[in-house]
Amino acid sequence: MPPSSPPSAVVIGVDSSTQSTKAAVTDAGTGHLLAVGRAPHLVTGEHGARESDPELWWSALRDAVAAGLEEAGVPPEAVTGIAVAGQQHGLVVLDAQGRPLRPAMLWNDTRAAPQAAALTERLGGARAWLESTGTVPVASMTAAKWQWLRETEPELAVAAVRLPHDFLTERLCGVALTDPGDASGTCWYSTATGAYDPEILGLIGLAPGLLPALAPGGGARAGSLTARAAGQLGLPPGIAVGVGTGDNMAAAVGLGLGGAGLLDHPVLSLGTSGTVFATTRTRPASEALAGFAAADGTYLPLACTLNCTLAVDRIAALLGLDREDAEPGGEVVLLPYLDGERTPDLPHAAGLLTGLRHATSGRQILGAAYEGAAFTLLRALDELLRACGLDPDDPEAAARPVRLIGGGARGRAWVETVRRLSGRPVLVPEAEELVALGAAALAAGAVTGRDPVAVATAWDTGRGTLLPALPRDLPAWRRLSDALERATPALLS
Repeated sequence: MPPSSPPSAVVIGVDSSTQSTKAAVTDAGTGHLLAVGRAPHLVTGEHGARESDPELWWSALRDAVAAGLEEAGVPPEAVTGIAVAGQQHGLVVLDAQGRPLRPAMLWNDTRAAPQAAALTERLGGARAWLESTGTVPVASMTAAKWQWLRETEPELAVAAVRLPHDFLTERLCGVALTDPGDASGTCWYSTATGAYDPEILGLIGLAPGLLPALAPGGGARAGSLTARAAGQLGLPPGIAVGVGTGDNMAAAVGLGLGGAGLLDHPVLSLGTSGTVFATTRTRPASEALAGFAAADGTYLPLACTLNCTLAVDRIAALLGLDREDAEPGGEVVLLPYLDGERTPDLPHAAGLLTGLRHATSGRQILGAAYEGAAFTLLRALDELLRACGLDPDDPEAAARPVRLIGGGARGRAWVETVRRLSGRPVLVPEAEELVALGAAALAAGAVTGRDPVAVATAWDTGRGTLLPALPRDLPAWRRLSDALERATPALLS
């Protein structure tokens, strides 16, 4: 509930995700979440295609800001800053007037899998990519999408290339600027040098002048809200616009993870996609992970799966069950790779169900879907810890709680499945909008010049409930691992 008297200054953190835009109207002094305005997105495509019209993102941002301000009951004049966190990897191509030339290819568009494989070899294999970008191309990465576009639609007269959050930030302040965090998800930004890699840009035929300039971090000030954008959003012109970042980087800021906060603490995010990540000072270079930069100058190694809450909800719908009507899967194994998969890199995979018996119940099949989705994320956790310079078997590392965020973190079945398969303590933060709150901290940093991780740490947005470790369900883990190993060559590739 809003406080009895409105704050003198608020900031707005925008989470522009795959499915919707959320605008978190936040007390700039305390981090108190006053209201969250929401507006939906439209995703289209089939046979591996996933696209959205960037103009609808802008309309959704406008509607979400208006809804958030109305619900919060604060005057627009109280807003001092705004910043955007956007879905990573999306490819936005613009004409000379800044208008989209075609729908944006989204992170979960898998059509560029052949281009990703070809690019990997053309640069000299996985090791060459890891030495520069920290990441080996897969279908989701923007460089692979750009190569697909060059080969498939060469007639496009592209004047600018942006990521989703770049596109929105430029609409806000008129400045083409991005941060190392979101840029590191393109596979043309080098985490080794902190700049765009000229060899890779040459390899994919991407002129540097098409790209936004690089800011030092997501909490820097990109510019001021233009009069045109202010008129459309109903906000005061001239307020600070933060550079912003990718959604995973913003979630880390919202949790207080980074150089001015906690380092080397793992996070599992359960949403449309599933991610496991941490912030660290060690530059990651593992084929099993995306070696991203963070929003604050540290690094953010991350593994991402395409199939998480939506895939499990689809299984529940097919079975005619509520999403919480699940029980452990017993002998059943269900790998819910309904959209292909990114981790492991199986872009052409479909879902796999095995181990059915006469006694198998629908609830067990649904429980097996939870297990398959959680297992796919958790199997990357040990590699993540190694990327942070930790030994996964060290008792101190094993005792660090896994922070569980995203929509799935509010579901009993998700939480208990992660606890049972991980054997680790789990911390469930109270805040439900950590990406938007992280973006609000970036906006506050743009207003004040403070480190956004320090801002979020002072706000204490990462506080939550700590659940003790459960004994690890090793039989279930081995069933899942064996099924994935047996199926990958024949059924999932």
